[in-house]
Amino acid sequence: MRILALDPYLGGSHTAFFHGWTARSRHQWDLLGLAPEKSNLRIRQATIGLAEEVSRRSADGQRWDLVVCSDMLNLAEFRGLVPEAVRRLPTVVYFFENQLTCPVRRESDRDLHFVLSNVTTALAADRVWFNSHFHRNDFLEGLERFLREMPEERLADAVERIRAKSSVWYPGIDGGAPRGPRPPGPMRVLWVARWEHDKNPETFFQALKALKWTGAEFRLSVLGQRFLEHPPAFDWARQYFYFHIDWWGYQPNRHDYDDALAEADVVVSTASYEFFGISTVEAIAAGAYPLVPARLAFPEILGPADSPEARGFYYQGGAQGLADRLVVLAARTRQNDLWQGDADRARRIVAKFHWDRLVPPMDEELEAIGRGSA
Repeated sequence: MRILALDPYLGGSHTAFFHGWTARSRHQWDLLGLAPEKSNLRIRQATIGLAEEVSRRSADGQRWDLVVCSDMLNLAEFRGLVPEAVRRLPTVVYFFENQLTCPVRRESDRDLHFVLSNVTTALAADRVWFNSHFHRNDFLEGLERFLREMPEERLADAVERIRAKSSVWYPGIDGGAPRGPRPPGPMRVLWVARWEHDKNPETFFQALKALKWTGAEFRLSVLGQRFLEHPPAFDWARQYFYFHIDWWGYQPNRHDYDDALAEADVVVSTASYEFFGISTVEAIAAGAYPLVPARLAFPEILGPADSPEARGFYYQGGAQGLADRLVVLAARTRQNDLWQGDADRARRIVAKFHWDRLVPPMDEELEAIGRGSA
């Protein structure tokens, strides 16, 4: 099959997803997208620009069997702007995130145009894929609440129509090279997420502050995409933990990013909202011990908090609860017993997310969708 892939926000986890899949796929792919910019107007007009580019390529004789797009594309508008040959292709939309339940500082900041764009895209697509069960349920439940506030009842069946054609397909990761012997030194703590308020950096840095007060030794790496406007916690934390820092900020070189993950003993997530958490999963695959909240998508990624496989991976409460767990792990690191005899326990859990395991069934599903529309 020849697949046309479209993403108006082609960066970060979106790029990793499409590149990871297409590099291993048995299908041929044409990936068209725009660089990631957090501009609502730019994303809105991206659909028009992508439609024009696809129309030009179609006029030049290019043909495709199926369209895969991200949730950032307004698929209904796109289909109305392209030639009939493209309009009739089967379509799959992949929801990395959604604009209905993603956090905003104030509810009045929520762009309802993007919310309705997500809804119309899901309704227009033949299949709707989510990156976790948590995300799928969160979106559908949020949509049900949202539609109850609508002035018309004509969208009453929208939730069930989307639910009927939705499924979960996790994003993939590279396997991660086996670790050699751990270099001597204190516990190395990693935080890797976008520098935004919904990742709750304040809790992370307060926990590290409490850890420092105990006298425990540790090293610190803070990675992730940084925007012009970011929570002020990062600025004071860089000064406060200056003599603890190994890595700081976004690492544009993938080799440096992988090195930072491979050096970490413990990876921490303090996210108040996360639809999957690909960077955390990558760190776990690189050998880091996960310390995450027992909510969002983490229980489906690592297993329930009361399961033997996930024992010790979750912390309870806020900054103090996290600090208490870090104190325990710092002591175990000093004793060279962080994993208590099973250093590959978490890596085995996340092995199900390796691209080599995910791509064959994903490719087969696209073929089935293509056959079903023939």
